[in-house]
Amino acid sequence: MRTRVCITIDTEFSIGGAFGNAGREPVAEPLVWCNARGRSEGLGFMLDTFRQYGVQATFFVETVQRLYFRHDPMRPIAQKIRDEGHEVQLHTHPCWTLFEHEDWRERARQARRPDDFFGRSEADSVRLLEQGIATFRDWGVDKPKAFRSGNLQHDANLYKALKAVGIPYSSNIAAGVFQSGDPQYKLYSGQHLLEGVVECPVLTFADWRFAGKTHLKALTIAGTSFRETRILLEKARAAGIPMVVILTHPFEYVRSRDVSFTHLRRQYVTQRRLVKLCQYLQHNSEHFDACGFAHALDANAKTSARNELLDVPLWHSVPRMAEQVIYDKYSGWALGRAAS
Repeated sequence: MRTRVCITIDTEFSIGGAFGNAGREPVAEPLVWCNARGRSEGLGFMLDTFRQYGVQATFFVETVQRLYFRHDPMRPIAQKIRDEGHEVQLHTHPCWTLFEHEDWRERARQARRPDDFFGRSEADSVRLLEQGIATFRDWGVDKPKAFRSGNLQHDANLYKALKAVGIPYSSNIAAGVFQSGDPQYKLYSGQHLLEGVVECPVLTFADWRFAGKTHLKALTIAGTSFRETRILLEKARAAGIPMVVILTHPFEYVRSRDVSFTHLRRQYVTQRRLVKLCQYLQHNSEHFDACGFAHALDANAKTSARNELLDVPLWHSVPRMAEQVIYDKYSGWALGRAAS
């Protein structure tokens, strides 16, 4: 049986610093398309790459931003993704609900952790999920079968809410990003039943161990070298892990000089990693199935208590860390030079 590899893309707009600075405004399309020198280096680059290598991806699309962006700029984006043959699933950032109120700036100053799902009531989570389902209906997109929470936050109430609204699958957990403190949610890999919902966490792995400490890291395109990713895919296959979930965002394929995403250059390292991964999946299709998240679970939603923590050798992690620091400094210099 082939190991299913699900490249998942959180597709969202940005508050753009508006909660803390009256001179700033939320940012919509530039955060997704990421246009630089007349070319889309974000979503456009990703769609071109997936098309070239025959990869079906899953885009978790945020909907609550409609409370601010009344002209609905995410609609054509979601429809474009669907028309390209990819999955459109639901993503929610609760902080956008502040725009339901005319005094949102004052509420933002007073709110404590307005973007949290952790600690949110089941009823309020249901309300947010129903808003997303209604938005998909307005967009002419199929009802979501899978959900990812903003900031990868989760608790029992969120899973109960997912079950209540009829969303059977989720990917809300990445132990290397957020941990609730509840051991039943400390999941690294596999497929697990939580409150009647099948949860497939973003793969979390150990990239170094020292003096009895283990550093956990989520498997992302921006934060993991292709060499590390290949090792993890091969180890997952050897361990019988049926499904590997990888996380990325469109804006990670560019470097921006400002929060409004108006001065950009492509992020060569991240783009190269995605291309190499898609090439690898295509060339090893007898072992790996690069497919959509819900598609994979529709084919096999069998859950298990197995929760493997994979690792990569430190001598592979250190070069990645060095590469990212060096390229980040170079990109910052290049952007500054272009501006001057």
